[in-house]
Amino acid sequence: MRLVTFKKPNTVGTHIGALREDGAVLDLAAVDAALAGGNMPAFISGGAAALDHARKAALTAPVAEGATLCAPIPQPPKNVFCVGKNYFEHAAEFAGSGFDASSKEVVPEAPVVFSKPATAIIAPGEPILAHLDTSASTDYEGELAVVIGKGGRGISKAEALSHVFGYTIVNDVTARTLQHKHRQWIIGKGIDSFCPMGPAILTADEVPDPTKLHLTTHVNGEKRQDVLVAALIFDIPTLIECISTYITLEPGDVIATGTPVGVGIGFKPPVFLKQGDVVRVEVAGIGVLENPVL
Repeated sequence: MRLVTFKKPNTVGTHIGALREDGAVLDLAAVDAALAGGNMPAFISGGAAALDHARKAALTAPVAEGATLCAPIPQPPKNVFCVGKNYFEHAAEFAGSGFDASSKEVVPEAPVVFSKPATAIIAPGEPILAHLDTSASTDYEGELAVVIGKGGRGISKAEALSHVFGYTIVNDVTARTLQHKHRQWIIGKGIDSFCPMGPAILTADEVPDPTKLHLTTHVNGEKRQDVLVAALIFDIPTLIECISTYITLEPGDVIATGTPVGVGIGFKPPVFLKQGDVVRVEVAGIGVLENPVL
């Protein structure tokens, strides 16, 4: 199923719902009080029992009229984990762009892990505030993101997928000049609104093989990125093993797995986002994450 966090008109707080194929949001708590409250990490912590409640509730839950989607996890337990240079062709385009100040290597020897603060997270439809980028070099990066279910430290690759709750979409928006200037990427990638997320979490039971997921990114209707997740340099189990070797993963933690070739810096000259642009990232099964640029 596809789980969402949403707001109701004229109410305070958020709620957990299910997203139907026609885009309607089902109000799960309306038929099951155990699902009241809108804290997605807390729901995920409930494990299989909570998910069973949600599946049963979705069978009879009413449509939440006037619902507004939030990011599925507006406040993860930690910063959003992100991975740089994790598709071969993108690693080459980034290395040749003149904006990579992190290393002279084209393909990294180990996962390049950084993070984005929760203040960067925005919902589908909310604007990317490119005007906050003082360098006017804002770029898009469509990515598949993994949502952790069962937490832990020292998770092996063999066990990693059993720790995945589901999958969502992240746009790892980046101020390229600031990314280069500050070397460590959190300034260039952590600007407010630079982490669009959503629209939903597709639960792991619906994704027996995440390598078959297909990601595309369009800017103003023009296709820029098109890839199967199978093309990752470091696959999802490797990323989970790597991060959890040193950092305890918790229910609701989010790992953005990296972006493929086709970002703005790959053009000659680079093509950065500008006011009025619309970025649309889609992963079949999860849905569409679309955001305007201001």
